[in-house]
Amino acid sequence: MSEITNPGVEIPPDLQGAVEITTLDKIYNWGRRSSIWPMMFGLACCAIEMICAATSRFDFSRFGMEIMRPSPRQADLMIVAGTVTKKMMPQIVRLYNQMPEPKYVVAMGACASGGGPFKEGYNVVSGVDEYLPVDVYIPGCPPTPQALLNGLIMLQKKIDTQSIKTVRWYSKEPEVSIPVPVLGPDIMDPRQYAQIKQYTAQKLEAQRAAEEAASQPAAS
Repeated sequence: MSEITNPGVEIPPDLQGAVEITTLDKIYNWGRRSSIWPMMFGLACCAIEMICAATSRFDFSRFGMEIMRPSPRQADLMIVAGTVTKKMMPQIVRLYNQMPEPKYVVAMGACASGGGPFKEGYNVVSGVDEYLPVDVYIPGCPPTPQALLNGLIMLQKKIDTQSIKTVRWYSKEPEVSIPVPVLGPDIMDPRQYAQIKQYTAQKLEAQRAAEEAASQPAAS
Protein backbone atom coordinates (compact mmCIF):
# COMPACT_ATOMS: atom_id res chain seq x y z
CA MET A 1 0.00 0.00 0.00
CA SER A 2 2.81 2.42 0.88
CA GLU A 3 4.62 1.71 -2.39
CA ILE A 4 1.51 2.51 -4.43
CA THR A 5 0.58 5.66 -2.52
CA ASN A 6 4.06 7.08 -1.95
CA PRO A 7 6.74 5.33 -4.01
CA GLY A 8 10.05 5.16 -2.25
CA VAL A 9 8.64 6.41 1.07
CA GLU A 10 8.32 4.04 4.00
CA ILE A 11 5.14 4.61 6.05
CA PRO A 12 5.16 3.58 9.71
CA PRO A 13 2.86 0.64 10.51
CA ASP A 14 0.72 2.74 12.86
CA LEU A 15 -0.12 5.10 9.97
CA GLN A 16 -1.01 2.40 7.45
CA GLY A 17 -4.66 2.43 8.47
CA ALA A 18 -4.92 6.20 8.06
CA VAL A 19 -3.39 6.01 4.59
CA GLU A 20 -5.79 3.26 3.56
CA ILE A 21 -8.84 5.20 4.80
CA THR A 22 -7.63 8.37 3.09
CA THR A 23 -7.25 6.47 -0.18
CA LEU A 24 -10.70 4.93 0.21
CA ASP A 25 -12.14 8.36 0.96
CA LYS A 26 -10.79 9.73 -2.31
CA ILE A 27 -12.18 6.84 -4.34
CA TYR A 28 -15.52 6.87 -2.53
CA ASN A 29 -15.95 10.64 -2.76
CA TRP A 30 -15.04 10.61 -6.43
CA GLY A 31 -17.78 8.09 -7.07
CA ARG A 32 -20.31 10.05 -5.03
CA ARG A 33 -19.60 13.44 -6.55
CA SER A 34 -19.60 12.10 -10.09
CA SER A 35 -22.95 10.29 -9.94
CA ILE A 36 -25.37 12.50 -8.02
CA TRP A 37 -28.97 11.70 -8.91
CA PRO A 38 -31.24 14.67 -8.09
CA MET A 39 -34.89 14.38 -7.21
CA MET A 40 -36.79 17.28 -8.67
CA PHE A 41 -39.04 19.05 -6.19
CA GLY A 42 -40.11 22.24 -7.94
CA LEU A 43 -42.62 24.31 -6.01
CA ALA A 44 -42.61 27.77 -7.59
CA CYS A 45 -40.70 29.98 -10.02
CA CYS A 46 -37.36 28.48 -8.94
CA ALA A 47 -38.48 25.25 -10.60
CA ILE A 48 -38.42 26.95 -14.02
CA GLU A 49 -34.76 27.86 -13.54
CA MET A 50 -34.04 24.34 -12.30
CA ILE A 51 -35.57 22.91 -15.47
CA CYS A 52 -33.49 25.31 -17.57
CA ALA A 53 -30.32 24.03 -15.89
CA ALA A 54 -31.10 20.57 -17.26
CA THR A 55 -31.41 21.75 -20.87
CA SER A 56 -28.65 21.48 -23.46
CA ARG A 57 -27.58 25.10 -22.98
CA PHE A 58 -26.43 24.54 -19.39
CA ASP A 59 -26.31 20.72 -19.40
CA PHE A 60 -25.69 19.72 -15.80
CA SER A 61 -25.42 16.12 -16.99
CA ARG A 62 -21.69 16.86 -17.48
CA PHE A 63 -21.48 16.79 -13.67
CA GLY A 64 -22.90 13.26 -13.57
CA MET A 65 -26.50 14.37 -13.00
CA GLU A 66 -27.93 12.96 -16.18
CA ILE A 67 -31.59 12.51 -15.25
CA MET A 68 -33.76 13.92 -12.49
CA ARG A 69 -35.37 11.02 -10.70
CA PRO A 70 -39.11 11.09 -9.95
CA SER A 71 -38.74 8.61 -7.09
CA PRO A 72 -36.94 9.17 -3.77
CA ARG A 73 -35.77 5.55 -3.85
CA GLN A 74 -33.60 6.35 -6.87
CA ALA A 75 -32.27 9.74 -5.74
CA ASP A 76 -29.60 10.98 -3.35
CA LEU A 77 -30.04 14.75 -3.78
CA MET A 78 -33.21 16.67 -3.01
CA ILE A 79 -33.40 20.09 -4.67
CA VAL A 80 -36.11 22.07 -2.89
CA ALA A 81 -36.86 24.80 -5.42
CA GLY A 82 -39.51 27.32 -4.45
CA THR A 83 -41.90 28.36 -1.73
CA VAL A 84 -42.45 25.69 0.92
CA THR A 85 -45.92 25.86 2.45
CA LYS A 86 -46.84 24.31 5.78
CA LYS A 87 -49.14 21.87 3.99
CA MET A 88 -46.26 20.70 1.77
CA MET A 89 -43.61 20.37 4.50
CA PRO A 90 -44.79 16.97 5.86
CA GLN A 91 -44.59 15.51 2.35
CA ILE A 92 -41.06 16.83 1.87
CA VAL A 93 -39.93 15.20 5.13
CA ARG A 94 -41.57 11.90 4.13
CA LEU A 95 -39.77 11.93 0.78
CA TYR A 96 -36.46 12.77 2.47
CA ASN A 97 -36.85 9.82 4.85
CA GLN A 98 -37.46 7.53 1.87
CA MET A 99 -34.20 8.54 0.17
CA PRO A 100 -31.31 6.13 0.77
CA GLU A 101 -28.08 7.29 2.35
CA PRO A 102 -25.88 9.07 1.44
CA LYS A 103 -28.29 11.91 0.70
CA TYR A 104 -28.04 15.65 0.44
CA VAL A 105 -30.38 18.65 0.37
CA VAL A 106 -30.04 21.85 -1.64
CA ALA A 107 -32.26 24.83 -0.76
CA MET A 108 -32.70 26.70 -4.02
CA GLY A 109 -33.88 30.29 -3.80
CA ALA A 110 -34.81 32.73 -1.08
CA CYS A 111 -38.09 30.99 -0.21
CA ALA A 112 -36.59 27.55 0.39
CA SER A 113 -33.64 29.10 2.24
CA GLY A 114 -35.49 31.44 4.57
CA GLY A 115 -39.06 32.13 3.50
CA GLY A 116 -38.26 34.81 0.94
CA PRO A 117 -40.86 37.55 0.47
CA PHE A 118 -43.40 35.34 2.23
CA LYS A 119 -41.33 34.96 5.42
CA GLU A 120 -43.49 34.77 8.58
CA GLY A 121 -46.55 34.27 6.39
CA TYR A 122 -49.47 32.37 7.83
CA ASN A 123 -48.96 29.36 5.56
CA VAL A 124 -45.25 29.50 4.58
CA VAL A 125 -42.31 27.78 6.28
CA SER A 126 -39.44 30.17 7.02
CA GLY A 127 -36.79 27.95 5.51
CA VAL A 128 -36.71 24.23 4.83
CA ASP A 129 -33.76 23.94 7.23
CA GLU A 130 -36.19 24.14 10.14
CA TYR A 131 -37.00 20.50 9.43
CA LEU A 132 -34.26 19.10 7.16
CA PRO A 133 -30.44 19.29 7.24
CA VAL A 134 -29.52 21.56 4.31
CA ASP A 135 -26.09 21.10 2.72
CA VAL A 136 -26.04 24.01 0.25
CA TYR A 137 -28.03 27.26 0.09
CA ILE A 138 -28.45 28.97 -3.28
CA PRO A 139 -29.53 32.64 -2.93
CA GLY A 140 -31.70 34.42 -5.45
CA CYS A 141 -35.34 35.09 -6.28
CA PRO A 142 -35.19 33.04 -8.37
CA PRO A 143 -31.56 31.94 -8.82
CA THR A 144 -30.32 31.62 -12.38
CA PRO A 145 -29.33 28.26 -13.85
CA GLN A 146 -25.70 29.37 -13.46
CA ALA A 147 -26.31 29.87 -9.74
CA LEU A 148 -27.76 26.38 -9.45
CA LEU A 149 -24.74 24.95 -11.25
CA ASN A 150 -22.48 26.83 -8.84
CA GLY A 151 -24.43 25.39 -5.91
CA LEU A 152 -24.02 21.88 -7.30
CA ILE A 153 -20.29 22.47 -7.67
CA MET A 154 -20.20 23.62 -4.03
CA LEU A 155 -21.92 20.37 -3.07
CA GLN A 156 -19.29 18.39 -4.98
CA LYS A 157 -16.56 20.25 -3.09
CA LYS A 158 -18.27 19.38 0.18
CA ILE A 159 -18.43 15.72 -0.80
CA ASP A 160 -14.70 15.80 -1.56
CA THR A 161 -13.99 16.69 2.08
CA GLN A 162 -16.06 13.88 3.62
CA SER A 163 -14.56 10.86 5.31
CA ILE A 164 -16.11 7.47 5.92
CA LYS A 165 -14.97 7.80 9.54
CA THR A 166 -17.28 10.74 10.26
CA VAL A 167 -20.24 10.58 7.86
CA ARG A 168 -23.53 9.68 9.49
CA TRP A 169 -24.34 6.74 7.21
CA TYR A 170 -21.31 4.82 8.48
CA SER A 171 -22.05 5.52 12.13
CA LYS A 172 -22.45 2.64 14.56
CA GLU A 173 -25.67 4.19 15.82
CA PRO A 174 -28.86 3.20 13.98
CA GLU A 175 -30.20 5.72 11.52
CA VAL A 176 -33.09 7.73 12.92
CA SER A 177 -35.70 9.13 10.55
CA ILE A 178 -36.73 12.75 10.89
CA PRO A 179 -40.17 12.99 12.54
CA VAL A 180 -42.83 14.05 10.07
CA PRO A 181 -44.37 17.42 11.06
CA VAL A 182 -47.99 17.39 12.11
CA LEU A 183 -50.31 19.78 10.31
CA GLY A 184 -53.24 21.11 12.32
CA PRO A 185 -54.26 24.72 13.00
CA ASP A 186 -50.51 25.26 12.57
CA ILE A 187 -47.58 23.02 11.73
CA MET A 188 -45.87 21.35 14.69
CA ASP A 189 -42.52 19.61 14.85
CA PRO A 190 -42.71 16.43 16.99
CA ARG A 191 -39.17 17.19 18.20
CA GLN A 192 -40.57 20.27 19.94
CA TYR A 193 -43.43 18.53 21.74
CA ALA A 194 -41.72 18.82 25.13
CA GLN A 195 -41.15 22.54 24.61
CA ILE A 196 -44.72 23.04 23.44
CA LYS A 197 -46.05 21.13 26.46
CA GLN A 198 -43.94 23.20 28.86
CA TYR A 199 -45.05 26.47 27.28
CA THR A 200 -48.70 25.40 27.39
CA ALA A 201 -48.45 24.44 31.07
CA GLN A 202 -46.87 27.79 31.95
CA LYS A 203 -49.52 29.67 30.02
CA LEU A 204 -52.34 27.75 31.70
CA GLU A 205 -50.79 28.35 35.12
CA ALA A 206 -50.52 32.07 34.46
CA GLN A 207 -54.12 32.18 33.23
CA ARG A 208 -55.31 30.28 36.33
CA ALA A 209 -53.43 32.67 38.63
CA ALA A 210 -54.95 35.67 36.85
CA GLU A 211 -58.47 34.24 37.23
CA GLU A 212 -57.93 33.59 40.96
CA ALA A 213 -56.66 37.11 41.47
CA ALA A 214 -59.65 38.55 39.64
CA SER A 215 -62.12 36.48 41.65
CA GLN A 216 -60.84 37.72 45.03
CA PRO A 217 -62.63 40.82 46.44
CA ALA A 218 -60.67 44.01 46.09
CA ALA A 219 -58.98 45.18 49.30
CA SER A 220 -60.58 48.23 50.86
